Amino acid sequence: MTSPDVLVRVATARGVTTLTLDSPHNRNALSTGLMTQLLAGLGDAVADETVRAIVLDHTGPVFCSGADLKETAAAYASGTVPAAMLGDVLAAIWDCPKPVLARVGGPARAGGLGLIAAADLAVCADEATFAFTEVRIGVIPAVISATVLPRLQPRAAAELYLTGDTFDGRRAAEIGLVTASVPADGLDDAVRRYCDSLVRGAPGALAGAKELLRRPGTAELRGDLARLSALSTGYFLSDEGREGIMAFREKRPAAWVAALDGGSGDHAG
Repeated sequence: MTSPDVLVRVATARGVTTLTLDSPHNRNALSTGLMTQLLAGLGDAVADETVRAIVLDHTGPVFCSGADLKETAAAYASGTVPAAMLGDVLAAIWDCPKPVLARVGGPARAGGLGLIAAADLAVCADEATFAFTEVRIGVIPAVISATVLPRLQPRAAAELYLTGDTFDGRRAAEIGLVTASVPADGLDDAVRRYCDSLVRGAPGALAGAKELLRRPGTAELRGDLARLSALSTGYFLSDEGREGIMAFREKRPAAWVAALDGGSGDHAG
C-alpha cells in the first residue's frame, strides 16, 4: 500500500527520471514536505549515472498552485514561512547538471511558475493557465524572479507581475515562459519527443551545454535567491501579506479591495 505521505512520486525508465508532484488535495501546493521530497528526488536523479534527463510532472488537474497558504498562515507565529525554502528548490533545478523538462498539463500559479522557468525545457497544454497572483494577496514574486525574469519578455513581465492577470499556454510560449504549447491530447507525445532527443546527448556534453546556457550570472544565482528569499519572507510577514492570505483562505475580498467602491473581490488561484 502506498504511503499518503509521499508527495513526490519517482519513476525511472529509459534514462529519464520523472518526478511527479502528487499532492492533489491542495493543488500540488509548495508545502515544506513536497519541497523536501522534490529536493531529495532531484538529488537522487543527479547521483544516478543511468539518468540522462529529468521530467517534472504532476497528478490532478493543477500543475502547482504556488505557496501552501494554509501552512504559511500556521507558520506566522514562528516568524518564518515555507516560501523561504523555495529558493533551494529553484537553485537545485537551475543548477542541475542534467536537463530538466517540465510537463505542464494544467494551471500553474505564483511559485509554480518559478518551477517551470527553472526547468531547461517546458511543454504545456494550450488550455493550461498561468498567473503571477502574488500582488493580489499582498506579497511579491520575489524568489521566482531569479528564474522567471531571464525567460520573460520585459514588457510581458511588467504587465503580468503588476496585474496578476491570467494567461493561457499559447501566451506563455509567446513570452518565453514555456518552450512550447500544444493541444492537451498531444502533450505526452511532445514530452516524449523531447526526452528521446535529450537522452541521445552525452552526459558530460549535456552538463557542459547547460553551463554555457547559464553564463553569465550562474555564479550569482544562489546569492540572488538568498536575497530574494529574505525579501519574500518580509512581504509574507507584512500586514498586507497576512491580510491577503487570510482573505484568500476565507474567500473574501482583501481589505484594500473591499475599500474600493465597487471592488470585485476577485481572487485568482
